[in-house]
Amino acid sequence: MSTALVTDLTIFVLALLVGIEVIGKVPATLHTPLMSATNSIHGIVLAGALLIGVTANNVVGYILAFIASFFAAANVVGGYVVTGRMLKMFRRKAQQPEVELLNGHKGVRGLMGRIGIGRPRSDEAAS
Repeated sequence: MSTALVTDLTIFVLALLVGIEVIGKVPATLHTPLMSATNSIHGIVLAGALLIGVTANNVVGYILAFIASFFAAANVVGGYVVTGRMLKMFRRKAQQPEVELLNGHKGVRGLMGRIGIGRPRSDEAAS
């Protein structure tokens, strides 16, 4: 094993342990918003995958570049999808317009009360 490979593996394992420690301390209520935001900004992973593709000079390198770029693109798109769904949950619902019947009067009873036929409505009897 070369020194460069041992160094790269050491950095990878340390980054893995630090990542597990940091994510493990995030409360459950913040986990999804935090992960969706970080997934959506992981475009740097996609840039790294493209860099692998540019520097590859054999079939294995091209296959690794394709797999890395596929997963990186899925990560970025998934982050935006989850963030959009979360933001959609907090939007106010549009109010449904009331159905107006009989030339602006609300139903037959409202029309009868307006023209004075039948019993007056309870709110009209008080006035």
